[in-house]
Parts: sequence; structure tokens; C-alpha cells
Amino acid sequence: MSQENSEKKKQSNPVLSEQDKKIKEKLSQIEHKIMVMSGKGGVGKSTVSINLAIGLSLQNFYVGLLDIDIHGPNVPKMLGVEKGELQRRPDGTVGPVYYSPNLKFMSVEPLLPDKDSAVMWRGPMKMSAIRQFIYDIEWGKLDYLVMDAPPGTGDEQMTIAQIIPDAYAVVVTTPQEVALLDVRKSINFCKKVGMPIIGIVENMSGMICPHCGKAIDVFKRGGGERLSEELGIPFLGKIPVDPRIVTTGDAGKPIMAMYPNSHTAEAFEKVVQNVINVTQTMALRKKEDEETAKKEE
Repeated sequence: MSQENSEKKKQSNPVLSEQDKKIKEKLSQIEHKIMVMSGKGGVGKSTVSINLAIGLSLQNFYVGLLDIDIHGPNVPKMLGVEKGELQRRPDGTVGPVYYSPNLKFMSVEPLLPDKDSAVMWRGPMKMSAIRQFIYDIEWGKLDYLVMDAPPGTGDEQMTIAQIIPDAYAVVVTTPQEVALLDVRKSINFCKKVGMPIIGIVENMSGMICPHCGKAIDVFKRGGGERLSEELGIPFLGKIPVDPRIVTTGDAGKPIMAMYPNSHTAEAFEKVVQNVINVTQTMALRKKEDEETAKKEE
């Protein structure tokens, strides 16, 4: 649906118009909204999303993690909160599931009758669900809302672009050329919908052999960094291949929390710090632009 058709539909539907008003009010309490996306599956996007959210929360920011991968919601499993319950409040409102005092999350999984239930929804149903994740859930005041999107540039990404016009994007890739081809599509999507890109994360970038200590380029190395230089997009950092990421993800104990002193956790910390630096710079620039616009009026 085009932006113009979407606006016409809202104007003719008072329920949607009222919902949009409420969504806008709730989003005004969230300082930074970041959609983590990738051009293709299998690049470790959910791992990046989760460890980014945890890393931000460890920096004393209040963080929300929204899993908008409707068909493959992995966030509850990877956080170890598969049996987490939504916070039902005395006033009848519903809050997200808490992972820690500084981090709460929402996913479609807590709403399913069984964790193995297949979500067989078409576009309009998925779009409606994502809207409700923001409209019906009381996120409260947050410094960051990190959104874990499915691969590609489909309904979920378009919905975020429409209802959160001030969202940023973090694009995840692996170093090999096949992944980079699809990442370019994600970058072009962001340009088309006017979504600023915070930067590129190169995941699975080399591996330190646990036996000899030498670097092994399992999926090549440096492809994401070269792409960021070519396109003039900030490069946020490289995350190496680490077998413990697999075991910690399956165990519901993210590596940032489980092995905070590891080389991989340090790599994630650099990504987190770069995200903080870029978002704060963007916020400052936006404030300066608003002040300049007021003076010119």
C-alpha cells in the first residue's frame, strides 16, 4: 500500500485515525527507535538485535526489544524467557515481558496457544499485529526501542516505516558477496522510505581458532566494512564467529550477559557504543534543525 493510499484509508476510518493518534503519543515517550534489518536470512540479525538491546541496557539505558518477526519469533527463546508473561496492570493495561529491570520485550510468541504454533497470517494481519504491539502495549518511557525485523523488505518493514517515521535502521550482513548483494536492497529500501541508517554491522567476520589462536576467515572478512565505505554509511563494527553464540542463544543466555569479558562481547560493546554515539549525534542535529526552523518562522 502506498503512503498516499494509506493516508486516505486512515481518513475514512475513524478507528485507525484514533489508533494513529494513540500510537504517536506512545512513541513520543521513546527517544530512539531502531529497526535491525538484513537483506537475507541466516546472517545473525536476531543475535545482533538481542545483544544490542542487552548492551544498551547495561549502559543504564531503559530499553524495549520488539520482535516483529511474526512467523519466526526467536527473541523469547534466545532471552531464556519463553514462559514470560505480559504484565497485566490494575488499570487494565498490558505491559511487555521483563528480562531485566532495564530491558523489556514483546513478541507474538506469548500470545500463541503453543510455542510450535504456525502463524499463518497474510500481510494485513501482520501489519495489524505490529500496530497493536505499540498501540496496546504500555512500553512507558524508553531511551531505545530495538526492533528485530524478519529478513527482506516486506510488510513488516513497510509497517514500521509508516507508523514510526523517525525510526533508524541498523543493517546486518555477513562478509561474503552473496549477502552484500541483498544488503544493498535493504539500504535502497531505507533510502526510498526516508529511514536514516545508523550503520552496518558485519557479523560472522572471521573466527579466532580456539586451538591455535590464528584468525580464520570462515565467511571472508571485511565485506561489510568495504560496503559502508563505498556507500558513505557508518560502519558499526565486526562480530566474529564464536561457537558460544550458538550455545548461549540456544540456552537463552546471550553472550553479552554470559561472557562479558570475551572477545565477542567486546566486539558487541564497540557496536553498542557506536550506536550510542551515532544516535546521540542524530538527536543533537535534529534538535539544532528544529531550533533553526523556529528562529526562521
